[in-house]
Amino acid sequence: MGVFSGPDELTKAVGDHLGYSDWHVVDQAQVDAFAEATGDRQWIHVDPERAKDGPFGGTIGHGYLMLSLIPALAAEVYRIDGVRMGVNYGLDKVRFPAPLPTGSRVRAGVSVVSVEPVQGVSKSPTR
Repeated sequence: MGVFSGPDELTKAVGDHLGYSDWHVVDQAQVDAFAEATGDRQWIHVDPERAKDGPFGGTIGHGYLMLSLIPALAAEVYRIDGVRMGVNYGLDKVRFPAPLPTGSRVRAGVSVVSVEPVQGVSKSPTR
């Protein structure tokens, strides 16, 4: 677990690979719960019987489900102390190049590519 005392210390880690999270199984119950939460109930995600004859041979996890796992998986790799909260600022480019069959294991690898201040966001850990 990488522990940084604040954003300034994280800046010193630019270029470093911080490690990997534990493996996480994306099971049908999680896919079903995500489908309910988002309203994306396509049969390729939630109908195992129909999906057996589909293009992937079974159900697959939503691409956005995979993205939503990143904060929890990354929290197993590093944390930044001395901050009030963290927010997801956004994504520059995301692609889903391959399906993720339900029952697959995933994990996150974390590298610090850059650390940049966000305009209008205070760095101070007040309140």
